[in-house]
Amino acid sequence: MNNDTENNHLSIVTTADGSKTIFNALVGENYHSKHGALQESKHVFLKSGLQYFLEHHPADKVSVLEVGFGTGLNFLLTADYCNEQHIKLEYTGIEAYPLNENMIAETGYDAFVGDTTWQNFVNKYPSALNTPVDLDENIELDIAVTPLLDFSADKQFDVIYFDAFAAIHQPEMWDDAAIAHTLQFLKPGGVFVTYAITGNLKRSIKALGLKVEKAPGAPGKREMLRAIASLQ
Repeated sequence: MNNDTENNHLSIVTTADGSKTIFNALVGENYHSKHGALQESKHVFLKSGLQYFLEHHPADKVSVLEVGFGTGLNFLLTADYCNEQHIKLEYTGIEAYPLNENMIAETGYDAFVGDTTWQNFVNKYPSALNTPVDLDENIELDIAVTPLLDFSADKQFDVIYFDAFAAIHQPEMWDDAAIAHTLQFLKPGGVFVTYAITGNLKRSIKALGLKVEKAPGAPGKREMLRAIASLQ
């Protein structure tokens, strides 16, 4: 795990909706939208991803893969929702450079989820790095500390959250190889969501046989992308 010295290029910033995110000076970008970290996470990933999937495939158990685990905000909102709905959650995050516990604690995300969800996360986060951990009877978390192209899994997932830094800063995360590698882990009928939408991304996903949809974007973005894997 990174220590405080290794995290000295990171700083806490406040976004337009009052929620905080982290600015990474090495990449030159925030972990979440400057227009609202909480709004973006709720809209793009929870609402347009997980809730959309469950509306079309009601279930008492769901699996999520996140590319770019970062601060854990997407996970926290997802875990809190699943606990409220009595849905078992298997959540795998991919994060090549995991934040340390102190930096995560400074985000203030405890204000947006239940106390039990937050405490279980901050207490067990270090143990979840490269090892699946049960946060409670419903929530399993596993954070793969690895570059995306080195990630492997022996299962597929119902929903994929693609939350990498923007292509202008990390183009290698959005090229055809990265998208193809990611989508091999999506179940038939599964849902892929990301905050971005570009011609190259749409073409790359369509070439893999998925149905691409334009969905309303979070504040600051007119549109986002959702893709559905064929059931065949």
